[in-house]
Amino acid sequence: MNEKKITLEDISPVDLYGINDSKLELIKKRFPKLKIVARGETIKASGDDEDLNQLEMVINILTAYYNRYGNLTENAVTQILGGTTNRTGETITTEGDDVLVFGNSGLMIKARTENQRKMVDSIYKNDIVFAIGPAGTGKTYTAVALAVRALKNKEVKKIILTRPAVEAGENLGFLPGDLKEKLDPYMQPLYDALGDMIAPEKLSYYLENRVIQIAPLAFMRGRTLDNAFVILDEAQNATEGQLKMFLTRMGSSAKFIITGDITQIDLPKHQPSGLPQAIKLLKNVEGISFIQLDGSDVIRHKLVKKIIEIYDAK
Repeated sequence: MNEKKITLEDISPVDLYGINDSKLELIKKRFPKLKIVARGETIKASGDDEDLNQLEMVINILTAYYNRYGNLTENAVTQILGGTTNRTGETITTEGDDVLVFGNSGLMIKARTENQRKMVDSIYKNDIVFAIGPAGTGKTYTAVALAVRALKNKEVKKIILTRPAVEAGENLGFLPGDLKEKLDPYMQPLYDALGDMIAPEKLSYYLENRVIQIAPLAFMRGRTLDNAFVILDEAQNATEGQLKMFLTRMGSSAKFIITGDITQIDLPKHQPSGLPQAIKLLKNVEGISFIQLDGSDVIRHKLVKKIIEIYDAK
């Protein structure tokens, strides 16, 4: 018999449990083999792993429903537990193993293509994953979702997101503001992804308390990144020395995902990218996986896929 502790996020205990625990009792009836004890924002359950995982999934779905519709009635709980349909006719089911994160307003974030699913499978089997592919293939978004999932599941204590601060036709020195204000535009895609997955108040708390850290690659020098899920984005703009420095920051309990697009290198011509070299040198190292994404993985506007195909055919 195992035990699982579930901490409520994005929903209050009274909204989930109901008056006099009326909705909690419905949940307990759905899982008769589990011993479930709820105290405040914490639910403790003991029983078989399969039932415990199913319970956590149900709690996530109930929370997502509440965030989407603004309330959670006993009837809705009964429908969700029974896998029937909701008031808009959508099927609600507890079969959600492919959901990585339940984001804001009930957004269910999943791997949406075959190669994105390979990324998900690969990070469970390896400690370092390289995800290489063109713009719009969801490599960064999927990586951030995996990091948020690991944090919510308490598999890691922090998330570290980094990018090389390489100028793509603009000069940092001419941007207004202090160092943070100069660097934030480079990090904005990471902020955007996090904003889809974590409630604003919670995200502010995580950033202020450095549970989530976003910094340029140069700031990683000298650190040991442990008990962390670490993402290096835009790795094609890291030099050979920078990429070696980053990879050797890895602590004993960490997961690394490196994303990049070798067709969009913004480094000066005399400075080679470290990404192609890393792919060549590390391709046969056990514990390191390489996922190649392509035009079939593009999930932006349909024109993006056509643009990539035309440029690749040059």
